[in-house]
Amino acid sequence: MYKDYLKLTIPNILTNLTVPLVSLVDVFLMGHLDGPLFILAIGLSVAFFNMLYWAFGFLRMGTTGMVAQYFGRNDNDGIQKIITQGLIISVGLGILFICSQNAILFASKSIMEVSSDTFILISDYFRIRIYAAPASIILFVINGWLLGVHKSKVALYLALVINTVNIVLSYVLVKFYGLGIEGAAIGTLVAQYSGLLIGVGLLLKSYPLKWYIFFKESFGANSSWKSFIQVNSDLFIRTLCLLFTLTFFKINAAEFGVTIGAGNLLLLEFISLSAYGIDGLAFAAESISGRYFGLRNLKQLKKSITVAFQIGLIIGALGSAIFFFLGELILEVLTNQQGVIDAAIPYLPWVIVAPILHSFAYVWDGIYIGCTASKQMKWSLLISTIGVFLPSYYLFSHLFENHGVWLSITLFMLSRGLIQTILVKSIYKRL
Repeated sequence: MYKDYLKLTIPNILTNLTVPLVSLVDVFLMGHLDGPLFILAIGLSVAFFNMLYWAFGFLRMGTTGMVAQYFGRNDNDGIQKIITQGLIISVGLGILFICSQNAILFASKSIMEVSSDTFILISDYFRIRIYAAPASIILFVINGWLLGVHKSKVALYLALVINTVNIVLSYVLVKFYGLGIEGAAIGTLVAQYSGLLIGVGLLLKSYPLKWYIFFKESFGANSSWKSFIQVNSDLFIRTLCLLFTLTFFKINAAEFGVTIGAGNLLLLEFISLSAYGIDGLAFAAESISGRYFGLRNLKQLKKSITVAFQIGLIIGALGSAIFFFLGELILEVLTNQQGVIDAAIPYLPWVIVAPILHSFAYVWDGIYIGCTASKQMKWSLLISTIGVFLPSYYLFSHLFENHGVWLSITLFMLSRGLIQTILVKSIYKRL
């Protein structure tokens, strides 16, 4: 089983690592234009879209879990039904985003505290990239399907194609055609639809028949929307809780001074970096645990969980070791402002232990998604956010200042893992 996990985990990690590469290239391109406004505008724009789409990442997770179970039972009709429902929701959400673009821009303007010149650049980027919304959200479903049927290498190749097109086209449009921030947006737009065409081609090749039948059945009286909607609505609430916690942390990062706030945000990048590695394992856990849950094989499911945690602790330990030996160097790469580096160093121990401590929550997330235990995931996040993070933040930040802030986010992650450890018996009872 270790071989099965590594076979899926390594491509997943490589796929995850392609994600920040595109943002880095966009920042590089904007960083070589006239003035700092372009850097600020592309940074805020990319962060906005990442948050917008991340909120709907439940479609990827829900698709993976349900597809993995049907894959375990060798039920291709069941897989197609799940994909069809996901595609219908994705297209609807994508069209809704496009139709609501003026309202979204208006709302974002009231939230972002930026100059009018910066917001004009953000608006130029937004009004182009928003048309990629249908493709971007549909790709969540396609990636969920690929992970569910253990085709993580294909998901890697798809991500490489999308991101290569994005990087090359953005570079050409910005550097040679002088399109500025609009060129970066066009590059992303074309890349997303290029990936969509390939993804649809993969679907049609794998399941050439019955699409019309499943589409028609999805609107029939006997359609299985209830289960699909229940799982994805639970995952949506879970994702909103996670988004709230991270956003709350970022907004309040400078509570004890601007310099410490900048240091906090740099250290948060360490957390994001370690998450790419652990998430690769979590995606593999979704596929493997979902398969055995679909087969109703409790013995193999328990074995897969044990193996997942063993590998998770190894990956976490490697991440902690890297941060221990190279933490200060990473800070120096991220910024040349010595004051910010000096402010961040006292809190470096929190991110050094994070990969190990956080690994429990990430691995359990993958297992719960694979077993479509979405209700338990929802409650674990609600309790961890409302019952642990917020009270501990206000208590410990008052007592220990910025160390209390980091203690609260650590307790939040630990409580997620602990609650899911307690609730795992509810999964076993379903078999």
